[in-house]
Amino acid sequence: MHLSEITHPNQLHGLSIRQLQQIAHQIRDKHLQTVAATGGHLGPGLGVVELTLGLYQTLDLDRDKVIWDVGHQAYPHKLITGRYNRFDTLRQKDGIAGYLKRCESKFDHFGAGHASTSISAALGMALARDFKGEKFKVAAIIGDGALTGGMALEAINHAGHMPKTNLLVVLNDNEMSISPNVGAIPRYLNKMRLSPPMQFLTDNFEEQFKQIPFVGESLSPELGRIKEGMKRLAVPKVGAVFEELGFTYMGPVDGHNLEELIATFQQAHQIPGPVLVHVATVKGKGYEIAEQDKVGYHAQNPFNLSTGKAVPSSKPKPPAYSKVFAHTLVKLAEQNPKILGITAAMATGTGLDKLQAKLPNQYIDVGIAEQHAVTLAAGLATDGMRPVVAIYSTFLQRAYDQIIHDVCIQNLPVFFCLDRAGIVGADGPTHQGMYDIAYLRCIPNMVLMAPKDEAELQRMVVTGVNHTTGPIAMRFPRGNGYGVPLMEEGWEALEIGKAEILRNGDDVLILGYGTMVSPALQAAEILSEHGIEATVINARFAKPLDTELIFPLAQKIGRVVTLEEGCVMGGFGSAVAEALLDADIVVPVKRIGVPDALVEHAEPNQSKAEIGLTSPQIAQTVLQAFFKREFSAVG
Repeated sequence: MHLSEITHPNQLHGLSIRQLQQIAHQIRDKHLQTVAATGGHLGPGLGVVELTLGLYQTLDLDRDKVIWDVGHQAYPHKLITGRYNRFDTLRQKDGIAGYLKRCESKFDHFGAGHASTSISAALGMALARDFKGEKFKVAAIIGDGALTGGMALEAINHAGHMPKTNLLVVLNDNEMSISPNVGAIPRYLNKMRLSPPMQFLTDNFEEQFKQIPFVGESLSPELGRIKEGMKRLAVPKVGAVFEELGFTYMGPVDGHNLEELIATFQQAHQIPGPVLVHVATVKGKGYEIAEQDKVGYHAQNPFNLSTGKAVPSSKPKPPAYSKVFAHTLVKLAEQNPKILGITAAMATGTGLDKLQAKLPNQYIDVGIAEQHAVTLAAGLATDGMRPVVAIYSTFLQRAYDQIIHDVCIQNLPVFFCLDRAGIVGADGPTHQGMYDIAYLRCIPNMVLMAPKDEAELQRMVVTGVNHTTGPIAMRFPRGNGYGVPLMEEGWEALEIGKAEILRNGDDVLILGYGTMVSPALQAAEILSEHGIEATVINARFAKPLDTELIFPLAQKIGRVVTLEEGCVMGGFGSAVAEALLDADIVVPVKRIGVPDALVEHAEPNQSKAEIGLTSPQIAQTVLQAFFKREFSAVG
């Protein structure tokens, strides 16, 4: 059987080990060829090919449910659930998503792009099954990196308290999240990997004990306790921890040995209550380059399969915002030992790996634990340190209560640096940084800022580090800057709450925030070609607003447009409109941003065009809103 013929995972049933190994080889080939062409997650999926085939061999996927944590490792799952023929559209507009989506396939039982959710979701499904008196299996597959997330531990705590609820948790242990794991739990798991595999004592032990003359029968009531005691001696330390939490522990199992995997899963399905199967895998398995560089090949842009090198750009690109941020922070940290960079398992993504390499004592990785990262920063701030919390916009949502309760209520000087703010492209709705302006600006004591380019980002890093009277947040986008000149040092902090005028005109006032400043200027040029002159302001701050600058211009010009790369509901435009209303300045305001809808995976420019955020579209919107005309030159 060829992989292309598999449209339902139940077609795996009855295949020999040799046939399954052939399917595994075909999955890796398709996975590699596709990601090399389109970009996407590479190492995670390559590492779980046999795990996927082995588990699915033991399940009836017309009834049973599998929940993948995060979902970026579920490319093999997609390839055997009817998406082979469209797999070359991976992460492209209107194509196959890079994560699981319930609307994409009946086999995607839970969609997620954030880690540590699978056990909670799977337990919910198992409880629903039991409430309704139904009979099917539920399995959650979670990586050892995701196991450091508090939510996963909360779910394990709950599931272990439900001894009559059948639930299988498969721990995919590859010693990695994106970067190498940190913390006590991964350290214990590593000890497990180095321990010889063991299997739990079976009922055969009890039968043999009973055969001892004059002893076996008389000690029958004690057999259970003896068996448990021997089991505790046999189970490695971390296994005993899971057992104490209420799980039956099995493993570690070789995650690339199909026979062992199938036998273990078949046995696990027979055990009542919550069961944890510990599977040891190799991230990037089958592609030596990815095996050797597990961090670099977690995900890749299009690359050459034979060399592993990225497809070169047709022209040189300016530095990425995250690199400019990291370089600036390292320079400042060298001068100020109180600066501490904090990441939640995203060292490379946020650029803090540069800080780790240069100043390891001023770098902290807490694992996938955003809540802990924020409150840890709050604790550091109470003792005079300068914590810089670098977390993606979409992931900081997970620590919202800590931002309010532990930082803002106490007015502690924590500097939040929100990478990947705005439209991020191929990762889709789970990763779009749409909501940070809205969810942060409503919190008392918080200051919000966003740079118009990478040079202004440098000044904002200084501003954030120097701001010691309370919390402050800076958002910046994914991708490259504009190529503006950068400084190596000597950056000046910005005055909190002060904007700047970039262009003057009497017909319309355009307020751009962050990444939308450049499109605002471009839209103003288009409008100028049609006889409409705009004043363009780089707001810099969404909170506090520069009302001393904005109010007189709004009254004078009488038409206001706000631009932001974030949700328009409750965002920067709402802040401007509220301020004008509160000051009894009644002028028409047109807010342009991301509408109240999910932004699906696509190239960022495609997404922006779809929601009207390109410069020509902005000009057209302004023309229609305030001047009741259209012009064909705007497309």
